[in-house]
Parts: sequence; structure tokens; C-alpha cells
Amino acid sequence: MTVTNPITNLQTLIRCASVTPAEGGALTALADMLQPLGFKVERMTAMEPGTPDIENLYARLGTDGPHLMFAGHTDVVPVGDAASWSHPPFAAEIADGELFGRGAVDMKGGIACFVAAVARHIEKHGKPAGSISFLITGDEEGPAINGTVKLLQWAAERGETWDASLVGEPTNPDRLGDMIKIGRRGSVSGTITVHGVQGHAAYPHLADNPVRSIIKLTEALLDPPFDTGTDNFQPSNLEVTTIDVGNAATNVIPARATATFNIRFNDTWTADTLKAEILARLDAAAADQTLRPGRPPAKYDIVWSERPSQVFLTRNNALIASLSSAVENITGQRPALSTTGGTSDARYIKDYCPVVEFGLVGQTMHMVDERVAVSDLETLTGIYQTFIQRWFENADL
Repeated sequence: MTVTNPITNLQTLIRCASVTPAEGGALTALADMLQPLGFKVERMTAMEPGTPDIENLYARLGTDGPHLMFAGHTDVVPVGDAASWSHPPFAAEIADGELFGRGAVDMKGGIACFVAAVARHIEKHGKPAGSISFLITGDEEGPAINGTVKLLQWAAERGETWDASLVGEPTNPDRLGDMIKIGRRGSVSGTITVHGVQGHAAYPHLADNPVRSIIKLTEALLDPPFDTGTDNFQPSNLEVTTIDVGNAATNVIPARATATFNIRFNDTWTADTLKAEILARLDAAAADQTLRPGRPPAKYDIVWSERPSQVFLTRNNALIASLSSAVENITGQRPALSTTGGTSDARYIKDYCPVVEFGLVGQTMHMVDERVAVSDLETLTGIYQTFIQRWFENADL
């Protein structure tokens, strides 16, 4: 296997049907790429009651610092209707200059390119003056319980420390060089349940319709805006994702109504201060008698998601400058430094070292006919190779 070639690396990985939570041979294939380069490869299986066991991989080249971690995942989302694909989703076929397959963009392509970049660096410069590691999970597309969180803990308990991390998620909206992620908004979800009194629709005075209150409570979460944004982040945004009463009868006032919401928040807030603001809004709305004149405050409760994601922003000049200059050197384009989008495993890595994200163009991720331009694989490999060299030159700055 010629691991300096990102195309063949990616084809090998795609042909492993690692639909989450299945390992599918992808980690074994990756180990086979890394071991000939001198990496010490370890496999770790994480488990927790009620969740699938997940196989993960940690590989390290070198024993000294500075230490650069590349992080990512080999699990992929389901293919959907395989018959709708123009090329089999795990065949890794190339047509019209594009390589087709589930995971081509998200994110086996990034892994394939970083392996090739490390191999080329070693071929040209020898082993780095420090260490490079791969922290690869099989649970990013799943519940994210037995993946990066536990792999980081496992490695740290064995004395592993890192000076910086690059996550190879697809970060570019339109073309390679558009965007580096230097942080992420936080995320909090919750479900509100309003408790009413069931009754006949013709006798509303004998009942208490919870729909009236759920309307007021969700309105209070949507308006006014939580903030207007900050220098590095978009305005915080809350979306009500479902409202349910579970009532099939047109003449029955329901006993309860629920609403689920998610808010992506900026560095104006922490998860705790945001929860306090939400509760204050809900309490005020519950006491509002506009839709329930003469009645006491509506009875409600709220269940928060178990693991909110905290907002973070990376401020590490050596890491950001090394990657930005590498992108500009290879593409001729200065990348935007962004905190847009959803969450990623960087939210866990940031507790161990500075982290940024940069990978392929994300336009086809999770879609039927997920694919990547073959030329982008070579370009991304060049960016990663240049970044590796520059980061080790600048790591002590």
C-alpha cells in the first residue's frame, strides 16, 4: 500500500462499510496504513450500559514534544436508499473526476489526506521533531458516548498530553480554503411539559387546556432575541423543534402538551446562565393570563438534555497561523476564521489542548452520492503537509 496517495487511502477506507456503530474494518485498515510509518497503534473498546460498544483507535509516532494530534472518525451515517446512488456507496468508484462513497467527505477523506501528508512529511523530512498522533473514534455519527470522550480519557490516564489538535471535519462551504473553524457555539436542548386538565371541548370551564400555555411558553423562548452576537460568534438562536399533545380526538381538551427546543449559543452565555434565563422566561410566561384569564400560573416542568455543549473559542497563534498560512500557500486563498455550524468532537478536545478544524468541502456530506473531487484530495494533502511542517517550526512560539 502506497499511503502517500490520498486517493487510494480513501478508497480503502470507503470500502469498509463502517456505518455507525459498526467498525466495519475501517480502523484495521487505518492501522495497516500507520504501522509501516512507525506509529504505535492501540485499539480501545469503550462501553456503557444501554449503548453499543464502540471500537476506537489511538496511534502515536514519536515520544517527545511538541505533540500534534489529528482527530476524526471512521464511522459514517447510513446510506439511505442504496438504489438511488449513481455508484455503489461502498465501492469508492471514480467518475468524472469525483470519488463517490459514503464517508468520502465526512470524514474518511480528511483522514486519508492526513495519513498521506504524514507519509510525505516523513519521506521528505524524516520523522518530526516531536510527536504526531491519530485519535480516531467510531462513534461521532452515533450517540458520541463511547467515542472521543472516553478515548481522550483513556489516553490521558496513560500519560498522553497534547500541545495542539486538528480535527479533519469538512469545514469548507464552497471550495477548499474557504474556512477554518476556530471555535463552536454551545448547544442546550430541553423538553417542556405543560400539565393541564383533560375535559370536553364543549365545557372548557371544567378543564384547563395546556395548549394555551404551551403557546405562551414557546413564544417567550422565541422573543425577544437572546443577544445580538459578539465579535467572534453569531447571535444565539433558539428553535422549537416539536410541539405535541398526542390527542387524536377533536372534542377532547388534552391533559398535557410538550415542546422540545434547541438553542445554539455564543460566548455571551454559559450553559448554566442560559438555563437560568430560559427558566426566568418560562416562569413569566406561565403567569401570563392573556390566554387563561382568571387562572393561576400554568403548571410546567422541564427536562434538560443530559450533556450540553459549552461554547469555546481557540486563541492559539501558532496553531491558527500555521494552518492559515498553509491554506493560503497551497490555495492562494486566505481562509475565514469561523465559529459557525453545529457541534463536533472539538467540543471535547478543547478541554485537553487548543483545537481547530479544517477539512474538505462539505456540500455532499450525509447525502445520496456523497463524493469528493479527486483534485481536492491532493490539495488537502498538500495543505496538511505544509501545516505539519509549519506547526512544528512554530509550536514553541
